[in-house]
Amino acid sequence: MDFKALRHQMVAQQLQARDINDQRVLKAMATVPRHLFVPAHLSGEAYTDQALPIGHGQTISQPYMVAFTCQLCRLHGHETVLDIGTGSGYQAAVLSLLAKKVISLEIIPALAETAQTTLVRLGYPVQVIRKDGKLGYLPAAPYRAILSAAAAATPPPAWSSQLTSPGFIILPEGLTYHQVLVRYTFDHGSLAKETYFPVAYVPLV
Repeated sequence: MDFKALRHQMVAQQLQARDINDQRVLKAMATVPRHLFVPAHLSGEAYTDQALPIGHGQTISQPYMVAFTCQLCRLHGHETVLDIGTGSGYQAAVLSLLAKKVISLEIIPALAETAQTTLVRLGYPVQVIRKDGKLGYLPAAPYRAILSAAAAATPPPAWSSQLTSPGFIILPEGLTYHQVLVRYTFDHGSLAKETYFPVAYVPLV
């Protein structure tokens, strides 16, 4: 199977044909081998426009959602970013091509271990930490952006205190089956909220 061709087709048809126009994001999405971040029996579906199960009740996000949330961060390459909910490590890998430093938090031990192994094997400089994402990670703060791959009713209080100014929180906000993607912009002590579209993510645990 020609995964490189499938990956470029994904970028053209699922991302560029919609509203992904950040060239750095498009290049990162065309580079990271998503098929190596999914279970082997699902590798043939890696570049389809859907989330896929990765075990432990978790999923790898739809490629479009990864690209859209990364685009919302407005990264230029010198920033530090906090990725909440490592999962398979795919979004963290994409972020590592967009930011200077990526810290990724995963509460499920088996996922954290597998993701770190995959990221190291593929050469992506991401630090995966087994930790409750709701607490953030103060030692590496402040962050230009905190991205959550799991839904919560509101941003945990610790997150805004760990942002740069300006800085962003990207969050699927809401309860099960009633979520919307939001971006909070933290600037000089205030949070401004922008709402995008309905989404369906696993809950933040």
